[in-house]
Amino acid sequence: MSFFTKLSRLALLPVAGILMISEILTAQSVTLYTPYTKISVPPGQKIDYSIDVINHSGKRQNVDLLVTGIQKDWTWLLKSGSWNIRQIAILPGEKKKISLSVNVPFKVKKGNYRFNVVAKGFYSLPLNVVVSKQGTYKTEFTSNQANMEGRDNARFTFNAVLKNGTGVKQRYALRSLAPRGWEVVFKPNYKEATSVEIEPNNSVKMTIEIHPRHQVEAGTYKIPVLAETNTTSARLNLEIVITGSYRMELSTPTGLLSTHITAGDEKKVMLLLKNTGSAKLKDVKFSYAAPENWEVTFSPGKVEELDPGRSTEVLTTIKADKKAIAGDYVTKITAKAPEIYSQITYRFSVKTPMLMGWLGILIIVIALGSVYYLFQKYGRR
Repeated sequence: MSFFTKLSRLALLPVAGILMISEILTAQSVTLYTPYTKISVPPGQKIDYSIDVINHSGKRQNVDLLVTGIQKDWTWLLKSGSWNIRQIAILPGEKKKISLSVNVPFKVKKGNYRFNVVAKGFYSLPLNVVVSKQGTYKTEFTSNQANMEGRDNARFTFNAVLKNGTGVKQRYALRSLAPRGWEVVFKPNYKEATSVEIEPNNSVKMTIEIHPRHQVEAGTYKIPVLAETNTTSARLNLEIVITGSYRMELSTPTGLLSTHITAGDEKKVMLLLKNTGSAKLKDVKFSYAAPENWEVTFSPGKVEELDPGRSTEVLTTIKADKKAIAGDYVTKITAKAPEIYSQITYRFSVKTPMLMGWLGILIIVIALGSVYYLFQKYGRR
């Protein structure tokens, strides 16, 4: 059907109909076009559209531009070149390129979202965005191995990833809720730090070094670590299993390791056994290495259990050989558990009995008297 045929038919229409058709033709004189009217993106994605504004009429058109029907928490921006625009002028028969940037938030539900780019009074371009998965607006703190086991003097190193899932740059303060006396060191990007800055939708790898306190008891310990800002935070729960270390110390309450004893007599010595490790000691037995014919007994003869950090006293009775001559003697005493032992050397200074001393003096007096008698009897001849 030719253009003139259309006009002849329009001439037969009422005036109201002519005005309606005129509005339709005017509206279609400017159109909008983009090849990508339906796209699929993940949460947090920025979408850049290139849109042609086409003037089909024979005169210049001033076109007001806006976006309608878009979600409230989605942001958008219309630009031409480097300018933000809301209106554009187009010469007859020409087209102008504009760009539309749409930011899909991180916190968004999965589904279809429709909106329109409108050339006001002329044309409406429908666009459809399919969000491919459920989105979040949060920080994530994760580790591929959050549990470790070792002795109390071990150094535990965890590998972790801190992800900024928000739409803005965040500076995270790093801290821990470790038990008192434990040391926790954060090393984002292999450098020790107490905070780290992360761009939107980016992550940082870090190591977390944990040093248990000295002589910590065996057991399972929870070590929460946190990354926090004013608006978002994340918590990573680490776990350390201390298997315990075995250490003991055998001494005396005063620390003195020497005394005197009379030959043939007994001496009671109090020993002090300390559990200086982090594991419980069990079945601790006592033994000795003493001079020949010396006797050593222990009360109690065995310590059934001794908790970490605790101590107990053991009464030791030493009986010296009745024939021991005056001098210093050494006795080695050992406390031994299945896992470890401790040994001390105790020195005894032996004295002879008082009776033996008097007998010695008497023998000397008799000997001197005998010499004097012989001298008096035979010395004059």
